[in-house]
Amino acid sequence: MKLHEYQAKEILTKYQLPVAGGIMIEEAEEAEAAALKIDPAGKGPWVLKAQVHAGGRGKAGGVKLAKSLQEVRELARQMIGMKLVTPQTGPQGKTVRKLYITADAFYPGPSPIQEFYVSLTLDRTAERDVLIASAEGGVEIETVAAERPEAILKVYINPFMGLMPFQARQVAYHLGLSGEAFKNAVDFLLKLYHAYNALDASLLEINPMLKTSDDKIIALDAKLEIEDNALTVRHKHLEELRDLYEEEPLETEAREAGLSYVKLDGNVGCMVNGAGLAMATMDMIKLAGGWPANFLDVGGGASVERIAKAFQILLKDPAVKVILINIFGGIVQCDRVANGILQAYKLIGHIPVPMVVRLQGTNADLAAQILRESGLPLIPAVELWEAAQKVQEALQRATS
Repeated sequence: MKLHEYQAKEILTKYQLPVAGGIMIEEAEEAEAAALKIDPAGKGPWVLKAQVHAGGRGKAGGVKLAKSLQEVRELARQMIGMKLVTPQTGPQGKTVRKLYITADAFYPGPSPIQEFYVSLTLDRTAERDVLIASAEGGVEIETVAAERPEAILKVYINPFMGLMPFQARQVAYHLGLSGEAFKNAVDFLLKLYHAYNALDASLLEINPMLKTSDDKIIALDAKLEIEDNALTVRHKHLEELRDLYEEEPLETEAREAGLSYVKLDGNVGCMVNGAGLAMATMDMIKLAGGWPANFLDVGGGASVERIAKAFQILLKDPAVKVILINIFGGIVQCDRVANGILQAYKLIGHIPVPMVVRLQGTNADLAAQILRESGLPLIPAVELWEAAQKVQEALQRATS
């Protein structure tokens, strides 16, 4: 689950991390009052930051500087409701519904201030959390990583020991800090890891981490993502922070139905039981020349109702031109899946796209008989490669 900047900062303050605070607004009319609350003298300047789940906001016009209360009002009216397009949103962009108003940390000038990049995430190849740092923080960090990878330091963390003080000192030294700023950076990094670990985060990014003219270290921005599985047990209280406007509606609907669903950019709808089989199915579709439209795992013990619901979700995606059902009957029996397909037809009335069905395992023969006698226009397959090829053939007919 991704969180907005203002939410991430509020959480980080509970772990004694110094952040550049602000006020979140949802109506342009609230902007002036928020600005005056930050600076009662009304002199400013202030920064207005669009709250969307995407990076690259600054370059896309999602971060604006206001030097007067009049500019605060004008910019708020312009930004709330705007469509923000960044490299991470895709061409469709995201609608800005919330603004975060903060004081300008660089006022009266940027010369005594340094920007750094730090983040914590999981390196799946190394099977360890990693602390990533660079002395060249800010909006150009992607360019730095691509063109000068030697400027990026990666420190791998022993899962039994956590981030050690000597590692935090190593990072602070790499960033070129000394004196009081060095001590504050070490303290900041240790607290940052504590927050990352305690929250079961999959990403905690501070870009930029700021050194002020008096050697304080603060988080000017924050990006926080929480592992979804942790929300069901250890962090139920964070579930209420979920912004459904920022999430894919079909993924939200699937989650509420107990389905594992991730929308992709292709046109082949996939319904599979088991994450490993789902990944293999998507790979096979690609090898045959197709492009998966989703990852959908109905689970090992999927009920007839859940399978019918999965159909409804697949068909709500207008990009889906062909559906592939690939079920291995282990815990779930193939005849139950077959009955789910029949029930889906009854509920939906008509499934307007070709459907390739591969049911193997427990009661596969009974399932084949149920589908054969149903008279439904299904395309049967026995082997996975055969199913992928039939999907491609159906796709070519559907798009020709």
